[in-house]
Amino acid sequence: MPSKRLRAAALILACLHPAVAGGVEPVTRPHWDRTAGARSVSLHGRTFTNHGLVGTGTLAAGAVDFLGDTLGSISSLRIAPGSWKRVGDHYEGILWTLPDRGRNDPAANLFFDYAGRLERLRIRFTPGDGKVDLVPDGGLELRDFRGRPFTGADPAAGTIVERGITLPAPASGVGAGKVSLDAESLQFTRDGGFYVGDEYAANVYDFDRRGRLRGVLQPPPAVAPRSDGRPDFGSLHAPQTGRRNNQGVEGMALSPDGRTLFVTLQSALIQDSATGNAAGRTDIRVLVYDVSRERVPARPIAHYALQLPAYASDGQGGAPDRTAAQSEIRALDGHRFLMLARDSAGLGAESKAPIVYKSILLVDVAGATNLAGTDYETGTRSLLRDPAGTALRPGIVPAGWVELVNMLNPVQLARFGLRVEDLSEKWEAMDLVPVLERGHPADYFLLVGNDNDFIARRCRMSGQTCDSDFDNDSRILVYRLTLPAPLH
Repeated sequence: MPSKRLRAAALILACLHPAVAGGVEPVTRPHWDRTAGARSVSLHGRTFTNHGLVGTGTLAAGAVDFLGDTLGSISSLRIAPGSWKRVGDHYEGILWTLPDRGRNDPAANLFFDYAGRLERLRIRFTPGDGKVDLVPDGGLELRDFRGRPFTGADPAAGTIVERGITLPAPASGVGAGKVSLDAESLQFTRDGGFYVGDEYAANVYDFDRRGRLRGVLQPPPAVAPRSDGRPDFGSLHAPQTGRRNNQGVEGMALSPDGRTLFVTLQSALIQDSATGNAAGRTDIRVLVYDVSRERVPARPIAHYALQLPAYASDGQGGAPDRTAAQSEIRALDGHRFLMLARDSAGLGAESKAPIVYKSILLVDVAGATNLAGTDYETGTRSLLRDPAGTALRPGIVPAGWVELVNMLNPVQLARFGLRVEDLSEKWEAMDLVPVLERGHPADYFLLVGNDNDFIARRCRMSGQTCDSDFDNDSRILVYRLTLPAPLH
């Protein structure tokens, strides 16, 4: 029988690294939380407190942006550096949001020539009543190396070469000759530029402050989508290896000191996906880059595995059949970040399945096995011990995590006139801003936004109508957190 000390160590490991202790516990019934007040969790000896939902606001689904298209799809968001301030009883700032590839219907092979862009909004948050006001205020169109706009259209097998880099681009039809961009993650840099993470190529694009492309951080061979030895950037079918279609760089974030860039895939790579249903896509990759000297370094300095929750989509207690996809990250320091994991249910979803899981997890890669430079990165070796399961190979310790915020809290939502059933399907955006209160230097507001898929009764895209039979408003939820120390 193991000693008490060994049993205690195993218990700690199971709490901090749930994946190590035989896999993350699957969610088989709706994962709701009815905590009315604050709730604290600990990870690696540090305590984090979620004080709960403190505000919410919406932007009408039919709002129009600076280019005349429907303004929607908050696939990522950032408060402009230096803009957040407290003014009397409220806060004000400039909110930049990142839409993805525009309205589309992959099942019908329908795509628009939607130009890549950032949307600029003025945000006002009043803690007294929890009201968040959002006012569109222009934007920024993105341009490639040649100075041409991007397109949201699927590239299929098409490619284009710019500055020696092979990029996705439709060979004909909608968006022909333009670089395809399915933008999913946004991060500003200290020089005024910004990074954008992409689904099609799993690239991270580096833009200057004017929105002009200046560099491309390309994924390692394990992540780059390929079939028959060639790039396979399209979204309508899965490649043979690399990122799963529509499951690219969904999360990307810089550490507060600007030195460390985290890049996370939405779900498991093809070679890391268990045979069977979509519950076998839990083992994702986390790539870590040192960007203190180079904006687009050639290779990661670290590379980790992380296991996402699996869930039963009908919420009836049966076997899991889906993976709670990673949808956004926000770095806290050089080894910890917040990660939004969610199901595919809610307003805007095609199915009528119940909402089961939408949570913000606290992740720490300290202690995880560094796979950088191994054949898990330079080749396409699978992380899995068995192709039919999700257990990692012996010797691979995944990053540890605990749940910090459960968004499915009917008690807290009710304070703002909302129900769990009112939440949309795709929550994909987060940012942290300081509370700016004396005596609370480590308190932050966590802003969480949704991708509404441009679903609106009155929708315009590239000069054409794209109306739906209901409005799926863009929404911001605000939580208050206490971190172990201020972010620097």
